[in-house]
Amino acid sequence: MVSERSTKAQWVRGLLAGAAVLFGTVVAQAQTPVRFSLDWRWEGPAAPFAVALDKGYFKAEGLDVTIDPGAGSREPISRVASGTYDAGLGDVNSLVRFRDENSGTDIKAVMMMYDRPPFAIIGRKSRGITKDVSSLQGKTFGAPAGDGAFAQWPIFKAVNSIDDSSMKFENVGFPVREPMLAQGEVDAVFGFAMSSYINLKSRGVPADDIIVLLMSDYGVDLYGNAIIVSETFAKEKPEAVKGLLRAIMKGVHDTIKDPASAVDSVIRRNDVAKKDVELERLKMVLEQNMITPWVKENGFGGIDQERFSRALDQIGLTFSYKKKPTVESVFTDEFLPAADQRKVN
Repeated sequence: MVSERSTKAQWVRGLLAGAAVLFGTVVAQAQTPVRFSLDWRWEGPAAPFAVALDKGYFKAEGLDVTIDPGAGSREPISRVASGTYDAGLGDVNSLVRFRDENSGTDIKAVMMMYDRPPFAIIGRKSRGITKDVSSLQGKTFGAPAGDGAFAQWPIFKAVNSIDDSSMKFENVGFPVREPMLAQGEVDAVFGFAMSSYINLKSRGVPADDIIVLLMSDYGVDLYGNAIIVSETFAKEKPEAVKGLLRAIMKGVHDTIKDPASAVDSVIRRNDVAKKDVELERLKMVLEQNMITPWVKENGFGGIDQERFSRALDQIGLTFSYKKKPTVESVFTDEFLPAADQRKVN
């Protein structure tokens, strides 16, 4: 016969097992679903998000995050505005314009990912392009209509006093942009530096034949991509927004510490990507766009209020505001992780 003590022990074990199952169910139910839109495909610069997924940083914050690729840095804005997505990585300058054109929309930027925007004109020396803006005269450009860099051309030409009447702008699709430049069908293209430069190299264009004009080097005082959230998500689930940013911040730290391992997380989501290519792309964006001198001094994710104000002025050079926004109406730091968590080297 089974002893009374043994029976009690079995009963206790059964009770504990049932409690564990119940606790696990409750935890699973507590996970807040979040749908997040990238600005582009799973490539090197998306490493912080892939790392946060693979290392469970989102789950640790009670979030069940689904991340989808995008088709340009402007698309996440419309995705979030429509309510299809809760948050995304999008161009903050396009966000400014979108908010002004859609007065009922209150999407905000909550974490600046690219302190220095990657907007660039990428050309070939063999096609007559140099670092001098005068070399752009009379040239033909591949300019995707939905490209975040091309959207800043009116500002670039305004601050550099460029007459573009002799230039030709061809609306080309993203997939054929670099191939057309590699084949000499256009003289230059608009794009994100880390994308077009690396794509051209991978197509066999010699590095010394590629000329990159970063718009930020030519008087364009804008910011770049930021984490944006919907008004509903921010108001109804503020703690979830804070948890989302803490998880992304951890992904950023890990990516800075070990870019090669971080890229592995990207490669797992893009079976046609090559590690060496995506690693170079990632290192480029870390150095040029994310971990800038200002970020090293002030911490990741925030903004310089005066600079952002100047950026709003520059947007107004070529965009007629219905009502010029304040810095606070576009960007808020209320959801950012604590300052000590945002320090980077």
